[in-house]
Amino acid sequence: MGQLAAAGYEITTDEAEAETLVVNTCGFIDSAKRESIDAILEAARMKTDGKAKRLVVAGCLVERYRDELRAEIPEVDAFIGTNQIGDITKVCDDKVNTRSLPVVTLGNQSATYLYDESTPRVLATPGYSAFIKIAEGCDRPCAFCFIPQMRGHFRSRRFGSVVNEAQALAARGVKELILVAQDSSRYGEDLEQPDGLAHLLRELSRLDGIEWVRVMYTYPTHISDLFLDVMASEPKAVKYLDMPLQHASQNVLKLMRRGGTRASLERLIERVRRRVPGIAVRTTFITGFPGETEADFDELLTFVRNVEFERVGVFTYSDEEGTPAFDLAGKVDAKVAAKRRDRLMREQRRISLRRNRARVGETCRVLFEGAAKETDLLWQGRLETQAPDIDGVVLINDAPEGFTPAPGDFVNVHITDAHEYDLIGHIIEQ
Repeated sequence: MGQLAAAGYEITTDEAEAETLVVNTCGFIDSAKRESIDAILEAARMKTDGKAKRLVVAGCLVERYRDELRAEIPEVDAFIGTNQIGDITKVCDDKVNTRSLPVVTLGNQSATYLYDESTPRVLATPGYSAFIKIAEGCDRPCAFCFIPQMRGHFRSRRFGSVVNEAQALAARGVKELILVAQDSSRYGEDLEQPDGLAHLLRELSRLDGIEWVRVMYTYPTHISDLFLDVMASEPKAVKYLDMPLQHASQNVLKLMRRGGTRASLERLIERVRRRVPGIAVRTTFITGFPGETEADFDELLTFVRNVEFERVGVFTYSDEEGTPAFDLAGKVDAKVAAKRRDRLMREQRRISLRRNRARVGETCRVLFEGAAKETDLLWQGRLETQAPDIDGVVLINDAPEGFTPAPGDFVNVHITDAHEYDLIGHIIEQ
């Protein structure tokens, strides 16, 4: 979007008004692929029946199924993969014959795309919050995952590049930085920067104008003591750890090619909480992985009960062609996988409700976001332990007379009630 805007294109979120439609796709799991295909087909219909004259499809699905998409959906004028971002202005130019553009594949690692601080950006998030991608690609061998084939080898951005981008975002009014990568915890390793993520977190947490720095998508074997100590000691480094564990049974973890045991994971969580008091740990699990027995699932359920995570997401296994797991025996019926997912989430809802009720009576610092997504009758905001879009929110039902905060303001909220995922409260005198 930044490159298009810099080239003079007007960007609109109203697809009915657009002359060129760009569909950015995901190719990770089956449900995401179906959603991407539906979006492409809808865009194709709009090109046939509406104002749109050009249709571009981008992203991971293209990297994975370019030839099939080209054959099945002729209405698409151009396909660009994850390493062709620089071609976006070419393929949106109606004077360019997009069918003649060369196809770049991830086999040519010199062509893989990694943006830097000079890359133009248009924020798709509210102006007070922005994502920064600190690395691209992944070298992990996880049996269920196709990302390495779509995104290439792991490679970090330069330290100074990330800091410069963060400074520029702060100057634009951004207050929350969210650091993302396919594997954030390895940041800097390929640049021979030991504990790179810890040093980056410390540096960003000391920038003027920035209030929160959040790290997403860390890996359990790379949670260093220094990283945790920075999180504990820097006020702007939010006490929140996003660390997908995927399972707790040694049998399933071995099949997943991740390693570890329930006991080792429990020791890890204990170390995290000991070194960072008050931290919220978010994780995700997969049910129905090939070879998962009822005993394996029971061990996972017991693990969740014992550890009592602050945030949990659960996905059913998606059997992806081209991954090592696709060839495993012992496939689990989809209905069984869904029942296990539902059981795990029921248990987590009880844990989450109990934890939220314990916060009633507290006064918390909240990032105000404006009208609630559920209803215009309430406002909403987030604690530092709530990441945008994936966690719950703080619903706000009152404020001092004459006080109306703006989105991006920080306010003090007295918590008066609790739901399974959301908290409820009112703004008090600042």
